[in-house]
Amino acid sequence: MTQNQPRREFLRAAAAAGIVGLAGCAGGEESPTETEPAGEGTPTETTGEGEDTPTETTEGGAAETRLSWHAGGTGGTYFPLSNEFKQIVEEYTDFTLQVQSTGASVENVGSLGQGNADFALIQNDVAFFAKNGTGIDVFEGSAVENLRGVATLYPETIHVITLGDTGITAITDLSGAVINTGDLGSGTQVNALQILEAVGVTEFTEQNTGFSQAADQLRNGDIDAAFVVGGWPVGAIEELATTQDIRIVEISGDAREQVKEAASWFADDQIPAGTYNGVEEAVDTVAVQAMIATNAEQPAATVEAVTAAIFDHTDQLTIKTDFISRETAQDGMSIELHPGAEAYFGG
Repeated sequence: MTQNQPRREFLRAAAAAGIVGLAGCAGGEESPTETEPAGEGTPTETTGEGEDTPTETTEGGAAETRLSWHAGGTGGTYFPLSNEFKQIVEEYTDFTLQVQSTGASVENVGSLGQGNADFALIQNDVAFFAKNGTGIDVFEGSAVENLRGVATLYPETIHVITLGDTGITAITDLSGAVINTGDLGSGTQVNALQILEAVGVTEFTEQNTGFSQAADQLRNGDIDAAFVVGGWPVGAIEELATTQDIRIVEISGDAREQVKEAASWFADDQIPAGTYNGVEEAVDTVAVQAMIATNAEQPAATVEAVTAAIFDHTDQLTIKTDFISRETAQDGMSIELHPGAEAYFGG
C-alpha cells in the first residue's frame, strides 16, 4: 500500500501492521508468521517436514530435536545462508532445523520473544532496540527481555537501488520519489527511514514489499528506488541486473556522516566494483551487522551444540565466507549473550 505520511507515522504503521506478534510478548494472542509478499499468494517456505513448531521439552527435560529457525525473504541473504546452517547443524548434531521464510529482523524478534522461533537471524541494531525497549516505536515500553545473542556474522550492506534512466544519482535525489523501503516492520524499513530522515528527505511516497517484489516493481516502473539491506551480492539485485541497467545510489561524503551521526550503529561500507552486472565502480554506503539470536528459554546445551556445529565448520559455508568466523563472532554483539553461546566462545 502506498503511503504519504511523515516518518513517525510510517513507524507507527510498521508497528501496527508488521509486528502484531510482539503483542504476544506481553500476553497477547499469537500471530501467524508473515511471509515475503510474492504477488501470487506464495505460501510460507520451510525446509524439512512437518509444521513449524518451536522446540519443546519432554517430561524428563530433554530437548526436542526439531528446531525452528526464522530467516528472511527468499530474495535476500538470510534465507540461503540459513539453509547452509541447516545442512551443517543436521550433519554434526542430532537436531533438525526448519528454516522459515519471514519478513526478517523485527518480525523475527517477535517470534523469538513469543517462543515461536528457537533461533533467528536479525540485525544488531534491531536487537539492541528490542532488548532495551527503545529506538523503534513498536519496542518503546515493550522490551523483549528474553532476547539473547548467539553470534554476529557479516556486515549487512545498505543498497539503494534505482534504474539508470531515473536521474537519481545521490541519496538526496530521493525527495519526492516513490520508494520501496522494505517489508513493513522489517529491519530494512527501519534503516531506510532512519537514513532518509538523517539526510533530510522527508517528502516521498512509501511502498512496502520484500526484496524480490521490489525488484519487480523497479523492472515494471512502479517505483523510483528501493532499499535492500543484505550482504552483497543480494540475489534479487543480481537477477535484476541481468535484465536492467541498475544504479546503486551512493551514501557518501556529508550524507554518510549525517547518517552515522544520527545512528551510531551504522558503519562505513563499500560495495566492490563488479559485484553486480553493469556496476563497474565501487559504491560507498553504510552497513549494520547480521547476527544469530535466540531466546532465554533455549537450553544452554542446545545453543552450545548449534553454535559449535556452525562455527567449527565455517569452511563448509559458501556465503559471506570472508566474514563469518569464530574469531569475529562477537564483534558488534549488541545484546546479552546466551549462556550456551558464552560457553562455546569462552565467556
